[in-house]
Parts: sequence; structure tokens; C-alpha cells
Amino acid sequence: MSDSDLKRLLAQPAVSPWRIAWARRVESTRIQSVIVLLILFNALVLGLETDAALRDRAGFWLLLADRLCLLAFVVELGVKLIVYRSLFWRSGWNWFDAFVVGVALVPGAGAWSVLRSLRVLRVLRLLTVMPQLRKVVAAFLHAIPGLTGVMAVMAIFFYTAGVLATTLFGTTHPQWFGSLGKSLYSLFQIMTLESWSMGIVRPLMEQHPWAWLFFVPFIVLATFTILNLFIGIIVSTMQELSQLPDPSRRDQDILMTLQKLDDNLRELRAQVLQSTGSKTS
Repeated sequence: MSDSDLKRLLAQPAVSPWRIAWARRVESTRIQSVIVLLILFNALVLGLETDAALRDRAGFWLLLADRLCLLAFVVELGVKLIVYRSLFWRSGWNWFDAFVVGVALVPGAGAWSVLRSLRVLRVLRLLTVMPQLRKVVAAFLHAIPGLTGVMAVMAIFFYTAGVLATTLFGTTHPQWFGSLGKSLYSLFQIMTLESWSMGIVRPLMEQHPWAWLFFVPFIVLATFTILNLFIGIIVSTMQELSQLPDPSRRDQDILMTLQKLDDNLRELRAQVLQSTGSKTS
């Protein structure tokens, strides 16, 4: 539920009552629950469409279900655009929704046929309608400044190791270390510990018995030190955010207060109009 959008709308002066009513309706828990179910159902349909045999048997119905889900998403965004108007574009999540749904509206024929596969991005709308997932994304984005320093250290370390590996092993094993690009890719594979021993290092040690002196420290530094810094920074950021006051609860309280004020103003306006009408008669 997008409380921030509704709060911005209620804070605007002289907002039409029908806009507030439709905003409350489209942001209600019931409507948002339906949207979540449609996203999950659409994700299932997109997955079933990848099965060629199933697509041959029930391709029409799968396409119809996909189109109906897309229609529901377009109607939802259309209502929000009509209700919020320019306020709609003040939220980054709304931009994300518009992009994800807009990609599905691009014709899927000719040069644009490659964009048809991007329909699966609609599943990412779960990030916008589920507050729990938005908190995880917010924690990751909050951790990016700290991650940039780690990425800079890793880039320098990888570049240095890549130049050394190319110089030391490029002549005898050009398939892995024949160029700087090949060396960086091979070192990345070694960092992930994917077939690093039997696939690369042991064959290398048949001509360079001392090669372990290079690769063992590399694995210790790259895999067990630098890579774990990424995890540590993200976990630390999530812990910091979890200890802060919940902004959604504060926004919800403000929203409820604004709604009560709006209801009171409507009642006061009705009473004034009623009293004015009785005096006139």
C-alpha cells in the first residue's frame, strides 16, 4: 500500500472528493492483495509459456490470461495517474511500475520481439506492493555507499592479480591467461571456487609447481576476505535500519490523522450548508 502517495494527495489543497475516494480505494488492502495475487498468477503463466508442449496445447488460454493480467495492471496504473496526476511521478516506485508495465505494451513483433521476454519483469512489481520487500531493497540501496569502497579495493586487487597472472602463466596456458581479459575471467571463476582446483590450478601446476603460492593467497584474500566484506556491510546496514523507528508506522499515523481531519471538515461543511439553508427558508 502506497501510503506516501495518498498522504501527498491529502496534503494538497482543494482536492476533489472523488479523487480522494478513488485513491483510498485503489490503495486499500483488498485491492493491493488482489494485485499481489495477479502478479503471482501472471508469473505462473509466464513460466508455463516457456514449455513448448504446453504452449502448443493451451497457448491461446495462456495468452488470454497474460493479456487479462496486463489489462488489470494497466487499469490500476491508469487510475493512479488520473487520481494522483503529477503526484504520481514523485515516487521512484511509481516510475518503476510504469516502466515494468510499459515494457509489456511494446509490440512483440519484428525488431521489438526481443522485448517480449522482458514481460517477466512484471514479477518485480512485488517489490512495489509488498512493504517487506521494499525494506530489503531500501537496505541494499542504503548499503551502496559502503559497497563502493569495497568494490574499488576489489577492482584494484583484481587488476593487479590479472596482470601478474597474464605475465606468469599467459605463455604456457593462453586459454586461461593469454590476455588480461581472460585472466580476469579465470580469476573470477577461481574466486567463486568453481572448478578452480582440478579445472585450472592443478593442470597449471604441472608446468608451474610453485603456482599455488599465487593462487592460495589470492583465494584467501578475494573469497574469504573481500567477498565477505560485501555480506558484512549489507548485514550491518539491515541491522541499523531495523533499529530505527518504523517510518511506515509513523506515516500511517499521519495518514490516519489527515483522514480524520478531512472527514471532520466534510462534516463541518455539511453542517454549515445545512444551517445556511435553514436560515434562508
